[in-house]
Amino acid sequence: MAPKISRCLLLAVTVGNTATGFQLRRSSSPILRQSATTSTRLASSSDDGEYDYDLLVIGGGSGGVRASRIASGYGAKVALLESRLNHGIAPEYSAIGGTCVNVGCVPKKLMVFASRYPGEIKEMEGYGWKGATEGSFDWKVFLENKNQEITRLNNVYQNFVLKNAGVEVIEATGSLASPNSVSVHHTATGETNVVTAKNILVAVGGWPFKPSIPGIEHTITSNEIFYLEEQPKRIVVVGGGFIALEFASIMDGLGSDVTLMYRGDLFLRGFDMDMRTHLKEEMEGNSSIDVQFNTDPKEIIKKDDGTLVVVDQDGNELECDAVMYATGRKGKIDGLNLD
Repeated sequence: MAPKISRCLLLAVTVGNTATGFQLRRSSSPILRQSATTSTRLASSSDDGEYDYDLLVIGGGSGGVRASRIASGYGAKVALLESRLNHGIAPEYSAIGGTCVNVGCVPKKLMVFASRYPGEIKEMEGYGWKGATEGSFDWKVFLENKNQEITRLNNVYQNFVLKNAGVEVIEATGSLASPNSVSVHHTATGETNVVTAKNILVAVGGWPFKPSIPGIEHTITSNEIFYLEEQPKRIVVVGGGFIALEFASIMDGLGSDVTLMYRGDLFLRGFDMDMRTHLKEEMEGNSSIDVQFNTDPKEIIKKDDGTLVVVDQDGNELECDAVMYATGRKGKIDGLNLD
């Protein structure tokens, strides 16, 4: 068999795979190793007791972590609020480090690597490898190793990136009480107290959007898919953005029967047309994904045995084990009391 180009929908970072799980290679960048003690200290408004903090950050994702670390490095007294310090707890699933670390880029890339293995093996005969086989994929083993890596990263963010920078990390959510005060709702105890800050930074990130249709409560998003106890044998992915295409390709590579439903004529609206057309041809010709354009679910029905039925706008029905919505994201501003 002659070599051919493998399909892939995203670029990947390099990882090393060990017997105990995944291990990302640590950066040698001096910027990431910079100690807060080497930075020039600015005058702190908290020194005279006017405020509890110079900067209070609500949200422990990429933006919040970066802002708090840099501010602390320049001498500001900083606290960061994040609702969870450990990943995988419903309904948030995310934790310190934000979407990318917990339910985004990092676990998704690990999933991509796993899903590409069967295709790579099939091509190996053309490179001289004889007798190579796909083997069998164990969803539970993958999740165990994936979770171990994300737990490691949670610890890195909390105890090295932020703690070493002098940032006080509080497991809590926050809502604005005044221009310079925040009501802090502690996750572990349920208690609430008010703290003051000269500056308040809202860095809460986004949350998956799902339309309001009958049965939408039976569907999952890019949050829950990383924590499913069983791999769905049949999955419907709804959406036409890159997240929808990525997960359709991932689940196809892992052996699930995948149907991709998109309400428009061609997915990846706003992207380069040549790329959109090429990906359509690749997905239809070199994958087992059932791509359905101009298809929009109107109802999700859950049967007594737990299986789901997707009913589209024309009344067509499709039975499956899971329905994943990847229909965009919106700001996670509920509960911030921005009014």
